[in-house]
Order: sequence, then structure tokens, then C-alpha cells
Amino acid sequence: MFNVCSVFLFLYSFALMSDLESPPPPALAGEKRTCPEDEEQDLPLKKQKTEADHGNRAAPTQDEETSCLPEEEEACEGEEEEDGDTFADMMKHGLTETDVGILKYVSDHEGFSGILKERYSDFVVHEINKQGKTVHLDDVSVPADTEDDDVLTEEQKKQLGDLQLYKNKEGTVSIQVVDDTKEKRTLIHKAIKTQFPGLETKTEEKDGCRFIVAYHVAGKKALAAPRKHFWPKNRGSFCHFVLYKENKDTMDAINVLSKFLRSVPNMFSYMGTKDKRAITVQEIAVLRITADRLAHLNKCLLNLKVGNFSYKNHPLKLGELQGNHFTVIIRNISGTGEQVHQAMTSLKQTGFINYYGMQRFGTTAVPTQHVGRAILRNNWNQVVDLILKPRPGAEKEYLVHCREEWAKTQDPEAALKKLPNKRCLEGQLLRGLSMYGKKNIVTAFGLIPRNNRLMYIHSYQSFVWNTMVSRRIQAFGLKAVAGDLVLRGTEEAEQHSIHDIVMPLPGFDVIYPSHHIGDGYRELLSADGLDIDNMRHKVRDYSLAGAYRRIIIRPTDVSWDVIQYDDPRISLVHTDFEKLENKPAPVFNTEGKYRALRMEFSLPPSTYATMAVREVLKLDTSIKKQTQLNTLWFN
Repeated sequence: MFNVCSVFLFLYSFALMSDLESPPPPALAGEKRTCPEDEEQDLPLKKQKTEADHGNRAAPTQDEETSCLPEEEEACEGEEEEDGDTFADMMKHGLTETDVGILKYVSDHEGFSGILKERYSDFVVHEINKQGKTVHLDDVSVPADTEDDDVLTEEQKKQLGDLQLYKNKEGTVSIQVVDDTKEKRTLIHKAIKTQFPGLETKTEEKDGCRFIVAYHVAGKKALAAPRKHFWPKNRGSFCHFVLYKENKDTMDAINVLSKFLRSVPNMFSYMGTKDKRAITVQEIAVLRITADRLAHLNKCLLNLKVGNFSYKNHPLKLGELQGNHFTVIIRNISGTGEQVHQAMTSLKQTGFINYYGMQRFGTTAVPTQHVGRAILRNNWNQVVDLILKPRPGAEKEYLVHCREEWAKTQDPEAALKKLPNKRCLEGQLLRGLSMYGKKNIVTAFGLIPRNNRLMYIHSYQSFVWNTMVSRRIQAFGLKAVAGDLVLRGTEEAEQHSIHDIVMPLPGFDVIYPSHHIGDGYRELLSADGLDIDNMRHKVRDYSLAGAYRRIIIRPTDVSWDVIQYDDPRISLVHTDFEKLENKPAPVFNTEGKYRALRMEFSLPPSTYATMAVREVLKLDTSIKKQTQLNTLWFN
């Protein structure tokens, strides 16, 4: 007999789901900003010599250490990338898929081995915007302001440029107004202020003729901090552009841009965060920063490039995207052509379990879901202990010293002195404890940015969801059964399939399956010291409303081929940047020492491409396991 929930009357239990969850919150950034002005424009985006060695962890060259804006360097001295051996050692204590509830597969094909993200260029992500268009970087030209474009002659622009850079000994530039009208004078004033930030203008009359006089009003500081109040009325307030980035997460890239533009990160908006260990292309919007200023950064930026500029009257919002298109290279595969065909056909026709991927749970010996559980249990001493205590595995030396000092003295100020970068998460917590004391941990913890704090409790929700979905697949397989929750909108019960089924993330505003898997939620939370009927928290930010998530995702636009190659360090993808530079696409052999699977597919927001790859390979996608494979291959 069907157990019908009272929320919606239907053959199966119904639940209304928002299919667009917020993207995973960004991690803190902490890399140096460099700008080798005297190098070729394409040099920052060239692959470093050692990109393939143990995971793209290449040290910058001496030239790359030359700072374009010395005052912009972050206080992160000593924050260097780990070498391959150190990273592999750290990952010995990392998480595996079974630690976070990732246990099942949907297909019965035979798996095969391969290496995921052996190079960051093996994982390419193109955003699909809300119009359904795949975002590409294919134009770095600056759109002209048509109203201002023909107002100044080339000679006048040269004179104004020299004045702006203090190369004009006269200290002013005078431009005679031909065909003098108020409208013409206004256009010249606007053109100078728009195109030459730092210059002021005034109108003077000499010998019966009017001149627009340009001059510096506030010394050299005006050039460093351009006029912020002037913006043409006919121009949209937001400059939208495409950001191409290599081996940086979205917030880190935005921090870089804001530093060089002398802006603040919250002036930027985007539709979703993108992986760090990848080449990604996405749309960004920034308030009242000109395309010209952004385009200039292409000469300075390391592993970033911007283009496809346009002005619009609106920012971007999280979740507005339709999804992402992925190009994934799996190197050194062992599978036969038939095995690959079976695996990819299953992915295309059936899909994969929509698990939260490993990046949701951190990479150290202290999983983020454990911190989230402690927050939900209101155990703030444990929260502090989990974040600050010493942990096994290699870490940056200063973090080791900081943790040791905390364990020994419990003195936040003493531990804080061990950190050269006070803005890392541990530093922010220690600063809060120093300011508010160990008896006011909730307030101290609040110094950590909100997104990072919520990351912990979202991680716990994700762990519960993964665990319960594994149990549901184990119990009922790939068919809809009585007591499942399904999306509203299907007219006939018989039409429901596994692709309609959703499972809840725990919270106070969701219903649970009415079969025994629903009881499993209660048992799991109870074992963790939580009451499923009371998911509201004393601190409002940490109250969990819950959400619904499809348990099976079927990718679209699926294609694949097997590539033969001899050199494990060559790129197997033709990137947007390489196309812009008119660099040839990689040429593949008909036979080669190694074989790689190149797969392409599109996914909706908040789904993990690594989980699609997992279904194909039937291999653990955790960094711990992949590092072991990578190390074995290179050794």
C-alpha cells in the first residue's frame, strides 16, 4: 500500500524542489599577484615547464616574481605550493570516497583505470549562461564608446596620454573647440575624463575662442586612484566580461582582479564558482570598471585573461547559469575500445549518481563535515579544536608551528604570530579569539567570512545526503518505489523513473521518504547527536532549512574519443587562449605509447563532473587515490 504524504496528494510522495542549489562556497585565496610587464603578452598563460610533474605545482621563475604593483602583494610570504612528494605525503591522510558516503554505481560495465586531472589542462569547464549559450573567450578587443570615439584626434590623445603620465612639462593640454556648442564642449569634457582617468578639465576663453584645458587636479595620487564618480549616462553600469583562468579558483581570480584594479571583491558578481584545478571560462560582471582598464590587465595577469566585454545595466546572480560544459581528459587508460564504449554509452543513456564530490569535504585529515556537525551540535569548543588542532600529514611549516603553539599554550595571540598570512581561515579564527576571548567563540568564529562558515554545515548536509542515497540505491536500485519523493509536474504515476526521484538534504523545511530510508535519516542524525525534528539553530545563520536534490543525473551533449600520445606532458586540449593566439590544435598519433579518453558533456548547476568520471572508470576520484595512481605512474 502506498504511503501518501499530505504535502501533495499523489501516488508517490511529492516534494517541490529548487534544482539550482547555491554553488559550493569559495575557499580563501592566498597567492601572490605578479605582473611581468616586460614579458610577451602571452607569457603568463604559457604552461609552466613542470606543469605535469606531480600535479601542476610549478614554482614561479625569477621573472614571474617581479611584482607589477609592489604595494599590492598579499601578506602571504612563505605560502608556496607544495612539491609533488610533499603533496603526496599530505594526501596519505586525506579522505576517500567511502569516508563521505560515496559507495554505489548505476551501471554494470567493467571499470578501467585512468588518471584524472594529471594536468590541470586535462579538465576544462565552459559555463553555460542563462540564455543557454556556452561561454567562450574569443575576443579581447575593447568596445568603443561611440559617443566619445570621434571627439578627440589621435594627436590630442597622444598629448593627453603624455599629460596623464606626467611626461608633459607644460602641465596642461589645451584643445580648441571647433564648431563651438555646449553639447560639443560637454562631449570633449566627458571623453577626456573617461579615457584619461586622473585628469580634470575646465573651459577657458582666449582671443574669442573657447578651449578645453586638461590638467592634473590632485597630483600623482589621482592617477593611482582614477575618478570614480564619472560614468557616461548612456553606458550600462556593469561591465560584463569573460574570465579565462588556469589553476585558480573563482574567488582567487576575483581577488587578483580587484587588487590590480584597486577595487574590492564585492564589486564583482558571477553565476557560479569554478574549480581551481582546471582551465575554466565564465562570465563575470563588475560595477563601473571600464573595459579598457580590464583589458590592460591582460599584459599583467598570470594564468588569467579577460575579454568579450560589454556594458549592461545589471550584475550577475548566483545560480543564474544553466550549467557547465566539460572537456575531461583521462590519461593512461587501461580500458579496451569496447569497455570505453560501454561505459560512455551507459553515461549517456542512464547517467550517474548525483553525489556531492570530494571537493565538498576538504583535503586534510580533519573533514569539513566534522566541523559542521560540531557547529550544529552547538559544541563550539570542539569547533575550535577541529580547526586549530595539529593533524597528521604534511602542511605548510608555519601552519604546523601555529597548530603546535595553539595545542601547547591555547593562546590565540601566540599562535597568530606563527602565521605570516593572517587572512587564512586559521588566522581569522585566532584573530577572533584574540579580540573576543575564548568564552565568546560564536562571535570569534564570526570573523571567518560567512560563506566559509556555511561551508562546514553544508558539508555535513552533503555527507548525510550521500550516505542516504547510497542506502536508497542499495535497497531499491534504479526504479521508483512507493515512498520515494518525486518532482511535481508529471501527470501519470507510471511515467515516473529514477530520473524523477529526489532525496532531501536534512533541514526543518523538508519532508523525508516514507519508506525505511526516511527512518535512516533520523537514525543517522540521532547517532550524531542531532534532532531531525529541531534543525533550527540558536544562531540563525546555522539553521538548516534543507533542500531536495535529484539522485540520478543524465548528462547532455555527450561525446568521446580515445587519443593516442607518446609524451605525457603535452596538452591534449585546444584552449580558448591558444585559439586566440592562433596556436595550432594538438595533433594525435594513430598509435602511441599512452592512450587517453577525451570526454565531453554538459551538466546542470551544482552537479559534479568528477562523479560522472567516477561512473565511467569505477575508480575512487579522491585526491588521495588519484595521487597514489599518479605517483605510481611517474615512478
